[in-house]
Amino acid sequence: MQTKSARTFHQQSASILVPTVIEKSHQGERAYDIYSRLLKDRIVFLGTAIDSHVANLIIAQLLFLENESATKDIIMYINSPGGHVTAGLAIYDTMQYIKPDVSTVCIGMAASMGAVLLCGGAKGKRFALPNAEVMIHQPLGGTEGQASDIMIHADHIIKTKERLNKMLAKDTGQTKSSKNALPKSFKNRALLRQLRTFLLIFMSS
Repeated sequence: MQTKSARTFHQQSASILVPTVIEKSHQGERAYDIYSRLLKDRIVFLGTAIDSHVANLIIAQLLFLENESATKDIIMYINSPGGHVTAGLAIYDTMQYIKPDVSTVCIGMAASMGAVLLCGGAKGKRFALPNAEVMIHQPLGGTEGQASDIMIHADHIIKTKERLNKMLAKDTGQTKSSKNALPKSFKNRALLRQLRTFLLIFMSS
């Protein structure tokens, strides 16, 4: 399940050159690509649409950082339009599975599965920059074939929606009938307002 905008975002991002950083020490100079240098400081950057390849890279980084230290926080910056639900849930499950807290920060946009990952950060350690945007929508997908195949696919989408509903409710403190109190586990009030609006739309659909 992946939107057209997510595919376009991923294709455009794949063609961007990755900067190299030169770090000097008493042992000499060492060149890093920018993401490897961030990883050294326990920073993971999700800046593309989410597919199985991207998910595997993010998961590998999270597991590596847990192996480096099970007590130090990991910071995940998110600027993503979302993407494949299954791939996104693999990242989400890893975030919950590893011992270090994963702090999530939205920069630019966290949409679809990107928003689910933002909500999946450790409580009290979820942030959004002032102009960041968060968008949550129902699972999208398409299929063709025999009527029985279409029914199976539709049933899978409905079950996926119910699963995401439960995850978002648990992570934000919201329920389908919750329309008043904003979740207090986010540090950015603008994000709280956006999350409540989109979450209520998502869960009441």
